[in-house]
Amino acid sequence: MIETKHDVDDPARISSGVTGLDTILDGGLDKDRLYLYEGRPGTGKTTIALQFLLEGVKQGEPVLYVTLSETENELRLVATRHGWSLDGVSVFELVPPETTLDPERELTVFHPAEIELNETTKLILDRVSELNPKRVIIDSLSELRLLAHSPLRYRRQVLALKHYFASRQCTVILLDDLSSQQNDLQLHSISHGVVLLEQTAIDYGAERRRLRVVKMRGIRFRGGYHDFTIEKGGLHVYPRLIAADHHEDFSEEFTPSGNAELDEMLGGGLERGTNALFLGAAGVGKSSLALSFALAAADRGEHAVVYAFDEGRGTLQARAKNLGFDLKSRLDSGLIRLQQIDPAEMSPGEFAANVQKSVEVDGARVIIIDSLNGYMNAMPDERFLILQMHELLSYLGQRGVLTIVVLAQHGLVGPVEAPLDLSYLSDSVVMLRYFEVDGAVKRAISVVKKRSGRHEHSVREFSLSGKGIRLGPPTRGFTGVLAGTPQYARVATEKSDGNEGAR
Repeated sequence: MIETKHDVDDPARISSGVTGLDTILDGGLDKDRLYLYEGRPGTGKTTIALQFLLEGVKQGEPVLYVTLSETENELRLVATRHGWSLDGVSVFELVPPETTLDPERELTVFHPAEIELNETTKLILDRVSELNPKRVIIDSLSELRLLAHSPLRYRRQVLALKHYFASRQCTVILLDDLSSQQNDLQLHSISHGVVLLEQTAIDYGAERRRLRVVKMRGIRFRGGYHDFTIEKGGLHVYPRLIAADHHEDFSEEFTPSGNAELDEMLGGGLERGTNALFLGAAGVGKSSLALSFALAAADRGEHAVVYAFDEGRGTLQARAKNLGFDLKSRLDSGLIRLQQIDPAEMSPGEFAANVQKSVEVDGARVIIIDSLNGYMNAMPDERFLILQMHELLSYLGQRGVLTIVVLAQHGLVGPVEAPLDLSYLSDSVVMLRYFEVDGAVKRAISVVKKRSGRHEHSVREFSLSGKGIRLGPPTRGFTGVLAGTPQYARVATEKSDGNEGAR
């Protein structure tokens, strides 16, 4: 990658028609160049190509779509289903339509298998000379490759096309479906830029799509893979999040939970720009504890977003009502937004883009991810989950957002195990546990880590009721509470403190 200076010497860019791709390319494509979009059938090449031409139509430019593999009717059907009109897009069809006996078409419709490569090329150049377009799509190169019969002739023909279009001040995108051969490095060397589109089928859920800018001469671009989806309206590309690009100054003040006892344990609350991990067994109260921070933010007039991977809106509202929390009014006012996430349908890149939009567009100051166990299901490999979460937490920290991540551990009482160790990424870790005393199951809470300031080192019993979350005083006379196997050990200080047993 080469860094470019955005000054008078840097030529103006043109949009690719896809906002996310323009972001990856730091502003768009260099005009009057030849580019290659490659990918197997079904990856979205035709859709992204049409978006490039439709952007040209918006700018009042003449545009041309040369198709050697699809009919004009097929292209128009694709456009219709995306809600587009191809008015202003000239389509030059080099395959016979269904009605080949149409006398008006018999002199302009050809089949590439029936003519030589140079004749096909001449037909394309003649149409370009006639229309003088500013943007051209040639779909696809596999047909030209078959006609060439040899790599040398094919390369010479593509190189000739490149020089021809360069002299006409025209931006060209070649589409290659990779059906004839792989790793066509000769074509890569000729092209000014190469974009690779991929489609991956996972074991369960919707397919995942991603793209990568393989090469882009003289343009500073964001490397690596970027998730994208194809929806009605075209491709939506989600650029890979880079936290270092999003720093802003903010006040490092406390964000209280609204619960005096909990804030006391936390040394005043959780600081802005930090993240906290709420860790514990299923049902122990992690989500309720996290929700209290969202409600407190709403009471301060701040916007909070809860990303629910495991619970539906109705379940969460019912649980909040049972705890005496007025969640519904905050949801209705928009101060709290609850978004249910289906990890089988949403890729990690799309999720990160959604969080980024919540912060930069909606102004969210508190983000809750409930839970990380559901988020893990969106990741094909645990190693990438750590990297993705590290970048996301770093981004939120640099934007001054308080982030609370909920992680359920395996097991209920006794030794429990976390499916993923995220504690080293967390600024604060709050551990919740079940423990059994005299035939009753109780809950315990402790702040085991807090980087940014003081906190209590005690273990407290807490409860959930219709009056909300209640924390008791520090437990006395017990060891092993956080392990789930408490043992009573009388200590000398009990008599002087006047405390007997567990509180």
